[in-house]
Amino acid sequence: MPVGVQDGRIYIEWINAPFLFKLKGSGSEFGVGLKHAIERGWLSKRESGTYVKLMPSSEDLLARK
Repeated sequence: MPVGVQDGRIYIEWINAPFLFKLKGSGSEFGVGLKHAIERGWLSKRESGTYVKLMPSSEDLLARK
């Protein structure tokens, strides 16, 4: 199992650190992208914001509009 992933949970710092520092994205871009993924049903986020989980794919989620 990759570091930063435990019981299907992906710790948020394993996503935002590369986004902010390697890809040079902004905090607001990260927030908008995360919100979009949650609204589309691709991710779920723990209330504390410490981790996200990929949602099971029972359909082609990329085809959703």
